[in-house]
Amino acid sequence: MRSEFRNEPLTDFSRPENAQAMRAAIEKVRGELGREYPLVIGGERLRSGRTFDSINPARKTETVGRFQRATEEQARRAVEVAHEAFRSWRWTSPEERAELLFRVAAKMRERKHELSAWMMYEVAKTWPEADADTAEAIDFCEFYGREMLRYAEPQPLVRIPSEDNHLEYIPLGVCAVIPPWNFPLAIMCGMTVAAIVTGNTVVLKPSSDSPTIAYKFFEILEEAGVPAGVVNFLTGSGGEVGDAIVDHPKTRLIAFTGSKEVGIRINERAARVHPGQIWLKRVIAEMGGKDAIIVEADADLDDAALGVVQSAFGFQGQKCSACSRAIINADIYDEMIERIVARAEKLRVGDPTDPETNMSAVINEKAFRTINDYIQRGQAEGGRLVFGGGSDGEQGFFIEPTVIADVRPGQTIEQEEIFGPVLAVIRARDYDEALRIANDTEYGLTGSVYTTDREKIARAAREFHVGNLYINRKCTGALVGVHPFGGFNMSGTDSKAGGRDYLLLFLQAKVWSEKLRV
Repeated sequence: MRSEFRNEPLTDFSRPENAQAMRAAIEKVRGELGREYPLVIGGERLRSGRTFDSINPARKTETVGRFQRATEEQARRAVEVAHEAFRSWRWTSPEERAELLFRVAAKMRERKHELSAWMMYEVAKTWPEADADTAEAIDFCEFYGREMLRYAEPQPLVRIPSEDNHLEYIPLGVCAVIPPWNFPLAIMCGMTVAAIVTGNTVVLKPSSDSPTIAYKFFEILEEAGVPAGVVNFLTGSGGEVGDAIVDHPKTRLIAFTGSKEVGIRINERAARVHPGQIWLKRVIAEMGGKDAIIVEADADLDDAALGVVQSAFGFQGQKCSACSRAIINADIYDEMIERIVARAEKLRVGDPTDPETNMSAVINEKAFRTINDYIQRGQAEGGRLVFGGGSDGEQGFFIEPTVIADVRPGQTIEQEEIFGPVLAVIRARDYDEALRIANDTEYGLTGSVYTTDREKIARAAREFHVGNLYINRKCTGALVGVHPFGGFNMSGTDSKAGGRDYLLLFLQAKVWSEKLRV
């Protein structure tokens, strides 16, 4: 019997042996940069004749890996192969599929620092951010493996004397997995292993900003014994290969994490029924956020300032759960700004492979330009720049942690998801207004309230309309099994990744009944 699930411990880099192990992994990965990688369809390594480069955002002249631009024909072929593989994979026992995930977790543990180092180079994650990403990927394998065993158990039904009734959960079919670049191992791994442990097959199309770490994970899947065709690795543009796998009549479900705009587009395309399609496609969508931290006058202000800064600037603010709005009670507004700025001043922006770095580059040139435009617009609309605002795109896509105060509700940077290190600070007259401001967006992902008032905490639990609400702590850092993650409204389908309900999204229930002789 499997032991109870426990979250993978984060690495203590203050221990010299751990720091040395990470440095060795960084050097190993450095020596492997720039290699070319194939498509993998049905176990066959393929080229397309067209390639693109994944680059290091912190050193934009450095190529991390070279990848194939798959053709539409190859994308369709990947779905066909996954459909054929489903015919046999679906009958693999839940126990065997779960054991596969446990082997994958074990192999990731063995290469923990190496996987983290790839993320430092490919998406500019710092040591602790990369380590947490890898730990979360391991957690998904361990948690979902145990969850599949739970779903495979006899399910409780009301018993009647004249019949023998059973309910069992069965897989759906081919799953298109379209993950984001910001958690390039954890979310990509989580969606993929959720699909295969439930008996589905996968066409995995990683973000073009983070294909290398996805390929390294795919190699681990193969080593762990995933049969050819059960997971197929496909790189290329979303508009070409992404649309092809979403539209294919043999695609049964799509698991997507990314922007609101792309999520809406996928949902619309998936709703169309194509010739030969005999089902309505299911869409699991995790999209954006415009997350707020409310700070009341009775809060521990130092603790609140720490939570705001960690939530706003961790991984350069490139998390859908990041705090992009600090809603501060008017009585402590100026004092809180001072405390936030004091903590932001201590952040060090630089090379992610340097253990002293707290923040590094944003993901690419498009994001670099968009974030800078938001900073300028925030000031043009009346915001007061109190810290940061600078950027340097010469070597990499670096933007300083930026704090803009006196932002009014309804202004652009208070409403739109920036996905960068920009914090809008808003003054609230009282708690009623703070909650109204917090809820007045099209999103509903995460939020946090700092207060010692039990009635205010109770009101937040009732009225703060987010999928993940935190009290007196930062609004990032959800743990698998502890904080099932997913939001409301335009934040997605509230899929609750890392929770007991998640695998059900990849399954369908079948009931069979036998009349008994009496």
